[in-house]
Amino acid sequence: MTKRRSRGDGSLHWHEQRQRWIAVATVGWTPAGKRIVKSGSGKTKTEAKNKLKEILRDYDDGLAIAPHDYTVEKAVRDWLTYGLNGRDQQTVKTLTILADTHVIPALGARKLRDLSAEDVDKWLADKAKTLATRTLRDIRSVLKRAIARAQARDKVKRNVVMLCDVPVGQTGRPSKRASDLS
Repeated sequence: MTKRRSRGDGSLHWHEQRQRWIAVATVGWTPAGKRIVKSGSGKTKTEAKNKLKEILRDYDDGLAIAPHDYTVEKAVRDWLTYGLNGRDQQTVKTLTILADTHVIPALGARKLRDLSAEDVDKWLADKAKTLATRTLRDIRSVLKRAIARAQARDKVKRNVVMLCDVPVGQTGRPSKRASDLS
């Protein structure tokens, strides 16, 4: 006879139609009193058990409500939509252009929880070949602030952009002001 799991440890069962092991854990309650349930599956019992451990670990870390498919693009779009209230229209336009041109095409498809400091360093180094240092600072800031908003909403554990420095980029165009003074 199999041993019963402790309360709060989730469940593991075989789903005949899907021909997969299913791992299910209750990770909280909505304000309306409904259960918040997270699930995972695997072809083998061990795979499903590992998914269950991951769900429970995330719950213990306070990330139970964060979806596993939350991407960098979703975080940036959320920040552009809700994180810039009260900003000048031109500022919002500029930040949207930077996000759409540089951040989302390169990193947008990456799952936010899988984004590493190494990924950001490589991305910035690649951008440094064509962009000025000021633009590099600006696009790093867009990504940093978007992830900070996601972090505040329990979508990710930490902001990996904080661990990355801005590399020196290309020299920008000469200042218009400097040419006026001569």
